[in-house]
Amino acid sequence: MTQATSSRPRRRGRLFPEFTIPPEELARRKAEKDARCQRYREVFARVRLELIDEHYNWFMVIEPKSGDYFIDPDEKIAVQKAREKYPHGMIGIHRINETGACGTL
Repeated sequence: MTQATSSRPRRRGRLFPEFTIPPEELARRKAEKDARCQRYREVFARVRLELIDEHYNWFMVIEPKSGDYFIDPDEKIAVQKAREKYPHGMIGIHRINETGACGTL
């Protein structure tokens, strides 16, 4: 007895082609993200040396448009402080140490 095989062709391609983001929009988003990350790094580099002795390994939450930053030993509290002043703004999180990294790789 032979088993019947399906002869239905496979469909290939995007599931929702109407939701494709144009390359220009992707490039614009990447440029905005890179500029925002650069502002985070600038603020961090400016104040890191002042804070590293007294607040080593504390968390620093930075709001890039104003350059304001909030520090606390607990990450959640630092984010909460930033969200109180900037509820809808973008924020970046750094650790006050030599590299600014928040975790291990």
